[in-house]
Amino acid sequence: MSEYGGLTEPRTLRIERLLPGPIERLWTWLTDPGKRAQWLAGGPMELRVGGRAELQFRHAELSAERTPPEKFRSMEDGHTLRCRITACDPPRLLSYSWGEDWGEVTFELKPRGKDVLLIVTHRRLGERSTIASVSAGWHAHLAILADRLNEREPQGFWSTYMRLEAEYERRLGVSDPSRSDTVAPTSVNKPEADQR
Repeated sequence: MSEYGGLTEPRTLRIERLLPGPIERLWTWLTDPGKRAQWLAGGPMELRVGGRAELQFRHAELSAERTPPEKFRSMEDGHTLRCRITACDPPRLLSYSWGEDWGEVTFELKPRGKDVLLIVTHRRLGERSTIASVSAGWHAHLAILADRLNEREPQGFWSTYMRLEAEYERRLGVSDPSRSDTVAPTSVNKPEADQR
């Protein structure tokens, strides 16, 4: 859980996590609304290409940290994304649109002994500040998933997110006006200090 996500193309984030298996167990944490609500977002999901999915985000229910930072107060009572399944090959691959205009997310699961390599790829992201925000979001959500799978009390979602957003902004040069709005691809990087 100490690796940051990286860009494989200017608008494509990839983040990997080695998580406890077996693969079928991790698949249920991606697809079962009750389990998914504990780390990302609940809501129904039709597991077929073309099927509908509704992600019902309730960040206050992810950890003991209930109150969002000021900039996210509009999401305090939750928010919903309507998505469409674009690929489904249980228990190895799941892709869906991220709302109507936030790109597409793909989850790939690869067995690694008793563990499973989870690869999350979020395509068609926007400008650098959006990429930094989305990167921090996935990093924080996946940290909670790892905590749940390892039967640990989840770390605070919002404090983790805010710390990670600042780090991703630094890595992507968000505050550097000399950089363009698109970012050159980077590999998945190790952090200077161990952070989940």
